[in-house]
Amino acid sequence: MDKKTTGIVSYITFIGWIVAYCAGDRAGAKFHLNQSLIVWIMILIAYVARRIPFMGLVAGVVGLFAFVCWIIGLINACKEIETPIPLVGNIKILN
Repeated sequence: MDKKTTGIVSYITFIGWIVAYCAGDRAGAKFHLNQSLIVWIMILIAYVARRIPFMGLVAGVVGLFAFVCWIIGLINACKEIETPIPLVGNIKILN
């Protein structure tokens, strides 16, 4: 997969992220692989927080924020723009 396709596939699902990481252009799409991994971690945090009593509001806010970041990241990957997602985009997980 080329850089653009790898970036787009990494945002589709978490399985897509794994496929993009293993079979895609890791060097070219490292930025979008990192950004989408942050989004998927936020979605996981929202899912776990939803299971904890009295954390529904926090889970909803985190889930909504993750959804907005997912849309922004997917649009940026389609346009091949390397703009970080709001608030958490400067976190580097992948080197």
